[in-house]
Amino acid sequence: MNKITRRQALGTTAGALTVLGLTAAATGVATSAAATPATPTPPGTVDEVYQGRRIQIAQGGGGHHGGHHSPGQPTVRIDGRELHIMRNADGSWISVVNHYETFANPTLLARAAVRDLQGASLAPFGGAA
Repeated sequence: MNKITRRQALGTTAGALTVLGLTAAATGVATSAAATPATPTPPGTVDEVYQGRRIQIAQGGGGHHGGHHSPGQPTVRIDGRELHIMRNADGSWISVVNHYETFANPTLLARAAVRDLQGASLAPFGGAA
């Protein structure tokens, strides 16, 4: 009778996971290459596609609510909808999508929001559709 041993099962599983990991790494490289904008953007702005979602960051745009609360704060948009962001006293950033994780800059924050949204649309700011 031909029985598989625990060692053979673990070896096969490890091999399969290695292949999956290499495939995911290659996909990540392809995604990074696709995130590079085709046309140059003005200094201090970001316009990229990350995991199929368009991220736009305009520096010094006044932030949310037309800029009267936080002049000079960047405006972050995901698929054209504004993402409410806040700067902490230590210089890190948080968003309305995840108040419990801080990020070094608005670009990293926007990418994390895209991952956390998992394909869902960002709710409109101020209740407007």
